[in-house]
Amino acid sequence: MTAYLNGLLMGLSLIVAIGAQNAFVLRQGLRNEHVLAVALTCALSDAALIWLGVLAFARVAELMPALEPAMRYAGAAFLIWYGCRSMLSAFRSNEALVVTAAAATPLWPVLATCLALTFANPHVYLDTVVLLGSLSTGFPGQEAIFAMGATTASFLFFFSLGFGARFLRPVFANPAAWRILEGAIALVMWAIAINLLRGL
Repeated sequence: MTAYLNGLLMGLSLIVAIGAQNAFVLRQGLRNEHVLAVALTCALSDAALIWLGVLAFARVAELMPALEPAMRYAGAAFLIWYGCRSMLSAFRSNEALVVTAAAATPLWPVLATCLALTFANPHVYLDTVVLLGSLSTGFPGQEAIFAMGATTASFLFFFSLGFGARFLRPVFANPAAWRILEGAIALVMWAIAINLLRGL
């Protein structure tokens, strides 16, 4: 249980911070749009990276120095683009920002954006593959149990965020609140992109 609880707590501490992926899940939850698919995609993606880190940390650690600059550039470029899109959305008409009036986005473009926000962000690799992978070595023989705890944290967080967002829906029925959210998402995306570029 010690390995499992450590994996659970460490997974939650890393994932709870606001980021591009979390902001996207929150937005989908507020819209009540493909919430199950988005939460499941995020949780399964995190789980795959967690298990990659735990089961193959030594090899991945060797590859990271060569991959990190390319990952940072690609991630920063995507986040800047997505931030621009969110900021433009903040200035759209009121009707486009009201949950009940907004046109539903097809599932596949939503999932494509979700996957891009997940895998184009170098931080997700540093958090899941590198950090959790290295921490799991502190539990020799119980690395898989540690990974199960961290995986549980991802599922708990993404499903709580996605489906819990509906309780905030009355607040975001106000178009001004949607504009503020879209603007905040844009600023978060740009801030993360700047931090990625500074790390180069």
